[in-house]
Amino acid sequence: MLIDSHCHLDFPELTAERGAVIDRARAAGVRTMLTICTKITEFDTIRSIAESDPDIWCTVGIHPQEAHAEPATDASRLVALTAHPKVIGIGECGLDYHYEDAPRETQHAVFRSHLEAARTAQVPIVVHTREADDDTARLLTEASTGGDLTGVLHCFTSSMKLALHALDLGFYISFSGIVTFKNAEALRDVVRAVPLERMLVETDAPFLAPVPKRGKRNEPSFVVHTAAALAQIKGVSAEEIAAVTSANFHRLFTKAVPAAS
Repeated sequence: MLIDSHCHLDFPELTAERGAVIDRARAAGVRTMLTICTKITEFDTIRSIAESDPDIWCTVGIHPQEAHAEPATDASRLVALTAHPKVIGIGECGLDYHYEDAPRETQHAVFRSHLEAARTAQVPIVVHTREADDDTARLLTEASTGGDLTGVLHCFTSSMKLALHALDLGFYISFSGIVTFKNAEALRDVVRAVPLERMLVETDAPFLAPVPKRGKRNEPSFVVHTAAALAQIKGVSAEEIAAVTSANFHRLFTKAVPAAS
């Protein structure tokens, strides 16, 4: 069984046929899914999706591109929301300098509140970083003092330097369908450098469908193609990738109850 460690089952591209999407994931061998929060104003919907299925989990957080638009949410509020048994992490949050709809100082403040919440609640943080390697590394390092912070850099597309720094801090690295793209050789070099025991696999559905589904709307069942690519790059079997990344997921997200066999 595979785990899709990052998808957005609440997004409109998947809402109309969410039940069928979940059924196709199960048929493909994807039993467990983590549906990720990007707007605190939509958290109730995301939590209800997780509550509807024993093998779907969720996070709570504000995406950096939404940092200026969402209500101010301090660490204590985030911590309170993680008390729900289906909420297993904080995020996705972080820094995104590609569009910069949200001012950088606002992104930094929101990211810091999420980092504080993750440390306080003792749950992993799910980090989004795009074109912001240095500041992401700096804020993660600041928050990691004392060793109380765990988490994952999701949909990793950043530099080898940031990947190695995150590994040094004890973080996991998650790879999406981008690793299957023809022009992603630098990312495949990062895959080669990341130890199997620190690797997760995701779709980021409904975005970034992997080859051979590229150009289509992504969904959790497609994670099998990304896992196959990771297996080829690492020189192991697809079964080993499934087993290792699933074990890694549960080692990181300790609140998630493993699916029944």
